[in-house]
Amino acid sequence: MKKPKDNFSDQSAGYNRYRPVYPPELYEFIFSHCSGFQTALDCATGTGQVAQILSKQFEQIYATDISHNQLNEAYQAPNIRYSIQRAEQTDFADHSFDLITAGQAYHWFDFNAFGKEVSRLLKHGGIVAVWTYGLLRLDDVITPLLDSFYQDVTGPYWDEERKWVDKGYQQMPFPFDEISTNFRFEICSQFTLAEFEGYLNTWSGVKHFIKKRGYNPVDQFIEEIRPLWQAEFQKVNFPGYLRMGRPLSSLKSCLTKQNCF
Repeated sequence: MKKPKDNFSDQSAGYNRYRPVYPPELYEFIFSHCSGFQTALDCATGTGQVAQILSKQFEQIYATDISHNQLNEAYQAPNIRYSIQRAEQTDFADHSFDLITAGQAYHWFDFNAFGKEVSRLLKHGGIVAVWTYGLLRLDDVITPLLDSFYQDVTGPYWDEERKWVDKGYQQMPFPFDEISTNFRFEICSQFTLAEFEGYLNTWSGVKHFIKKRGYNPVDQFIEEIRPLWQAEFQKVNFPGYLRMGRPLSSLKSCLTKQNCF
């Protein structure tokens, strides 16, 4: 199993404050495929954004993360139980969950190990849902500058796993019986310039840049676009991508492994 990466512990407060909120239609679509609403597991929960929504639909929520700092900032509710655990290796009983989720996190996982763990944990009829959102879009003036900052300035400092986000989670390993869907979602929000700056500072690519180069590239970028930020609030949109599935049947598993006969 590959070693886990913790890129967000030292910026948990900023992550909680500036990261975008997933739209209701995403959850509604996922819930429409659930066969039960007793228990759900949110993996790599961070500050509990997804767990908070799940807690209003399911009787009991379990949420895990590898970061103590993230969980210290997490949303609290009587029916949410947080714990420090890897998504690929938990201490939950077999067939415990109706739904397992991972928002903006699956690309960090060991895919095969996570697939085995999910297959162990899901109840019969249970589903797994993972999703991501890509690079945000602003107006026609600032967006090209942001693209250049992302690709040319911070590009060399992103982890390799970021490529899956850029590809909208397509062609990435997904060891489940996939539920075919063309569902796409969009996160629509508004940022002040200060909030936009705060969001950029949550990027792991920026964090790695600072560690290697000794200064924060966001500072210069914000000064570059400051004269172009025409209104107090700028509309921003994040393109979102979802994949869902169920555990592979034993027959499919055998055919995939090609070593059962």
